[in-house]
Amino acid sequence: MSDNIAIVPLDVTRLLDDVRGSAARLCATLAPLTDQQVREPSALTGWSRGHVVTHLARSADAYRWLLVLARTGTGPGPRADAAALDCALREGAMRSAAELVADLRTSLDRLFDEAASMPAERWTTLVAALAGWRHPAWFVLHRCWRELETHHTDLNLGHTAANWPAAYVTWALDSTVGALAAQHFAVARIDAEDLGKSWTLSATGPSVSGSGHAVLAWLAGRGASSQLRSELPLPTPPKWPLPPVPGWG
Repeated sequence: MSDNIAIVPLDVTRLLDDVRGSAARLCATLAPLTDQQVREPSALTGWSRGHVVTHLARSADAYRWLLVLARTGTGPGPRADAAALDCALREGAMRSAAELVADLRTSLDRLFDEAASMPAERWTTLVAALAGWRHPAWFVLHRCWRELETHHTDLNLGHTAANWPAAYVTWALDSTVGALAAQHFAVARIDAEDLGKSWTLSATGPSVSGSGHAVLAWLAGRGASSQLRSELPLPTPPKWPLPPVPGWG
């Protein structure tokens, strides 16, 4: 793969450390789970905790596949399509707690090892999400970060939006609000008061304010709008996450 683009320099080492931190907290939450607990429902309709853990492991495999592609120009074997991922999810969710957690740890370790070995100049290589939109290889780490924090909350094990790191919330809001503005989402302004950040989306619509964690939880479908303040009823956010803006091709 030869597509490369110039972008604003990014501290990939710091970003990778943030993602590792999220992974470590998730694995610490999962470590004491019993076989019965992984069969119990998650916050996602129709998914047990075993489904969530399996999804995270296969997502880490997919992200590693993209990084290998960016580094070498060739994917490490065939890419799993949506049907293969769905089959892996259904079959993998029924494993024991120990097998589920070990699988996730192994997949994350392989992803992080690949990221650590990436030559600096290859981080700008464009790769494609399964949905078709393209992004630089470094955005794989952001996608993984979002998966880890969001699905940690979905496990229904006490990790809520309030536990999301401020650095993650700030990045995710910047990314999400930019995508919403590009889609003309009917909100005029968003204020994340604890972060000291504001965004203007459109010339019309309600303004909304609250903690950054509560705003992101609402936009991500993980929190109620009742946790926020607005002078008008708030619209329903579109399905999250959205392809990022600026959009890299």
